[in-house]
Amino acid sequence: MTVRKIRAKLVLQLRAEGLSGRAIAASQGMSRKSIAAVLEAADATETSWDDVAELTDEQVYARLFPGRGEHESVFAQPDWEQVHREMARVGVTLKLLHGEYTDRCAHAKAPAMGYDRWCKTYQRHVMVTGAASRVGHKAGQTVEVDWSGPTMELTDPVTGATRKVYLFVACLPFSRYAFVWPSTDMQQDAWLRAHVAMFNRRDLPSPRRRDRPQRRLQGDGRPLLSSRSTRADTEAKRQIWRREHRGARSDLGDRRPTGPHVPHGARTGRGNR
Repeated sequence: MTVRKIRAKLVLQLRAEGLSGRAIAASQGMSRKSIAAVLEAADATETSWDDVAELTDEQVYARLFPGRGEHESVFAQPDWEQVHREMARVGVTLKLLHGEYTDRCAHAKAPAMGYDRWCKTYQRHVMVTGAASRVGHKAGQTVEVDWSGPTMELTDPVTGATRKVYLFVACLPFSRYAFVWPSTDMQQDAWLRAHVAMFNRRDLPSPRRRDRPQRRLQGDGRPLLSSRSTRADTEAKRQIWRREHRGARSDLGDRRPTGPHVPHGARTGRGNR
């Protein structure tokens, strides 16, 4: 059994195309330490891309790192390339392929690996060979929708007539929560009604909205200025507050006691002179 290895052939190919070690690591998602190990081994053995262009990945790795990364497994190993091709077919799952694998091992009287080891080994094969790329998903942000390939049949209990039923499938890629809705056709109207039914499900998680700032209130119930407010909003609120403040001052001025006008000099006694 082969453990996870560096894709040495790809590294040498990208190096021959003029990419640096840093660029190779950034474009392929590899560590710079692994890239440096391949390049150092190639320089030590004087191996270039022309020398390994016709070789397989396994042969290139064995040439650069002889006797490294190999150990024997007690379990029978299937053809993982064939397993990966079978996984591309509609309705084929790892559980189904593992059942066929155990049947072959029982017929050949060979030890078979368990389902958990089967899944981990297949995932390691996919990551090493680059057969699939990892796509990151965040909770509640995306949903994948499509019509399912397999169909069902609806039988009328009175007349016995059968009718084909198509399945609209929606899946949240982060949680793998699935929603299935049946339809008698795949027209645009059915496509839209399926989306409406999907969004009307109350048990579907709703995305958290972080773009709406929380409003804090003053003692009189008026909202405080938020740190996320724009400069124009802040200036407009200040002008409103100033107008209200000036109105309050004018009200206080109207409440001052009224009386006979007293000259300013009379208050100091100079008016009697």
